[in-house]
Amino acid sequence: MSNARAIIESIPRVSLATLPTPLTEAVGLRAALGGRSRCPRILLKRDDLTGLALGGNKARKLEFLIADAQRLGATTIVTTGAVQSNHARMTAAAARVAGLEVTLVLTTREPDPPRQGNYLLDHLFGARVHLIPAGPDPRIAVAPDEEARVCEVVDELRARGERPYVIPVGGSSGVGALGYVFGTRELVEQLTAMSVSPSRVYYASGSRGTQAGLELGWRLFSPSYRLHGIAVSGGEEEKRIRAARIATEAASLLGVDVTIAPDDLVTNQEFIGEGYGIPTPGGLEAITLVAERDGVLLDPTYTSKAMAALIADVRARTIDPGETIIFLHTGGAPALFAHAEALGGRL
Repeated sequence: MSNARAIIESIPRVSLATLPTPLTEAVGLRAALGGRSRCPRILLKRDDLTGLALGGNKARKLEFLIADAQRLGATTIVTTGAVQSNHARMTAAAARVAGLEVTLVLTTREPDPPRQGNYLLDHLFGARVHLIPAGPDPRIAVAPDEEARVCEVVDELRARGERPYVIPVGGSSGVGALGYVFGTRELVEQLTAMSVSPSRVYYASGSRGTQAGLELGWRLFSPSYRLHGIAVSGGEEEKRIRAARIATEAASLLGVDVTIAPDDLVTNQEFIGEGYGIPTPGGLEAITLVAERDGVLLDPTYTSKAMAALIADVRARTIDPGETIIFLHTGGAPALFAHAEALGGRL
């Protein structure tokens, strides 16, 4: 939709990511899954290579979110996530690029989590960190009192004369969703240049900002593929409502007449495992298989679970070997260093 393309370009944006990200072929993985006779062609959309703070999908969202914060005259950024949050790590870096302060409200199941992986990088970027206890259900990533704790932090910052800009968990807002509307346009242009018409895009789905952007982008740019989101945490009913709302808000920002309803959205719930941030056997296999066969790093929380779903579908023969599919690699490699014990049994 040419009108949407022009509007996207007109929306304020801070350059944070190295774009376009490459679209590469997982030749080794295809061979490991049976070769051409059993496995479709697999292309990797390498959003782990966006560059900012070791890369990841959040850079796309943060380009629009940080620009919005600057437009509103913010002096500091506040956001939330788990203690090994990729979003928190990249938000801290993005704030520093923009010359802003940053406060992170992080959920943890340990009173004093080790400073490793993303959590180490949060401190390296000089973020102020507030730790809050996680809830009883390991499948739910958000702490039960997260909203109230964020309000406390915001009130404290305002009392000190700061002007805080709150970014929701995962950058999941109408503004943040614009990142993957733009990302869809980029992917469609790459596929057109390659004369490739994939049938599916697999991606890890957490707080649903990525889903919202991809779903809206799919409606605006009419690609050949269908979206296959793989949930990495529970709370599906609430998240479908959130994703539909965010996507519709993003459409409004673009001035396009698109409304997305919760019932329009489907996310596979079969690969969450024991809970958010807890590695699964299938995910650990995916990490080692993709690393050994293609030299690409997946993470234990997001991309490994999405890749486990792709691998399971190939093995179940639910995808024709003649198809081409895309795996959206959303990053997260720093979290590997917080899961050495789980990975150790496979090395």
